Amino acid sequence: MTHYTYDTNSRTLIASWGTGAGNTAFTVAVAAESAAPDQLLHLTQVLGYLSEAAWRTHTHPASASESLEPNSEGWRRQHERDSFTEALQAVREPHLPDGGRLIVDDSPIVESGHQIGRTLHAIGDTQLSAAVVAEVEAKLAAVGQAELGNLNGRARQAVLLNRQDASPVQVAAASSLLHSDPFGPHELFTGVDPTAAAVATAHLLQAAAEMAGDASGLHPARVVTEADSIEALPHETPTRALELLDGGASPRQAVIDLIRDAMEVAEGRVPNLDALLEQIHEAEELVRRHASADQGLAAELAVSGSRRSPLTGPPVTSLKTFCPASTPAGSSSRNTPSCRTAMTSGTKPRPRRGGPRLRGCQRNIARCLDR
Repeated sequence: MTHYTYDTNSRTLIASWGTGAGNTAFTVAVAAESAAPDQLLHLTQVLGYLSEAAWRTHTHPASASESLEPNSEGWRRQHERDSFTEALQAVREPHLPDGGRLIVDDSPIVESGHQIGRTLHAIGDTQLSAAVVAEVEAKLAAVGQAELGNLNGRARQAVLLNRQDASPVQVAAASSLLHSDPFGPHELFTGVDPTAAAVATAHLLQAAAEMAGDASGLHPARVVTEADSIEALPHETPTRALELLDGGASPRQAVIDLIRDAMEVAEGRVPNLDALLEQIHEAEELVRRHASADQGLAAELAVSGSRRSPLTGPPVTSLKTFCPASTPAGSSSRNTPSCRTAMTSGTKPRPRRGGPRLRGCQRNIARCLDR
């Protein structure tokens, strides 16, 4: 996304973004002497809000949602994407305070436009206002260009953003690059959307695993793990992708499911609570099976054996996930999670995040999994 900076020495407003091969920047405008530094700093802040909201429509497209029904997540995403024109108009003609009251739009991207417009109105610099309107227009156009799979020019900043869907145009471009250089040419990281590159890579990974499996007699889903025993390599994610492919998923679906889950976790949500609890149970069982060969581990299990879950403290008697039908419009995922988990037990759960006992368990589980 685009970042904004105010240079106090030259009184310039600067926009910058990454390209996958370094950062680029340009001067948006030079502010008049009458503009207060705090006003210009606030302008950089609200421009950043708009940039974040606009690029989120790219990383979280409506096409990645399960439903477009009214008030669904997909419906809200599409509403945000359709608000670009309204957001630009809000920069030109913002809602202003009237009699101590202020209209606040329920769309994050539109309200960001109003905040920019109000800041420009307070500064009162006509040239600065015109330059900022042009900047917002160019930024929104870049998001739309990236959405179509064209990452030239300003849209190139999309190469640094994880996306919950993959453009067919970008997948084709990534496939062409990988066929010319299966180890990944430089252009794969500077000119192609990461999700699309991963989808194209999954195609080659599946073919390579099948060939290696035929030659070695191993199941294709196990060849990367076996290779790790010869030379250390990050094998967990490729192995998981191969397992999904072996289960019938297409390369596109396998990759996108993994990326969507990772993005959900990064935003503080558990995409599949049942699967998580099952993995925790499997890890605990694996540790117990190996405890006889590790006295320290056996002692630690004896101490913590009264706990049913390593994450919640006392035994959990009821575990439910509540997913509200809709999230209030205008609220961000940082403030309003789409799903909340409520745990009830005989005593209040005591989270043990980061404690020495939990860290020890994590190390031992990882050690056993590596075996």
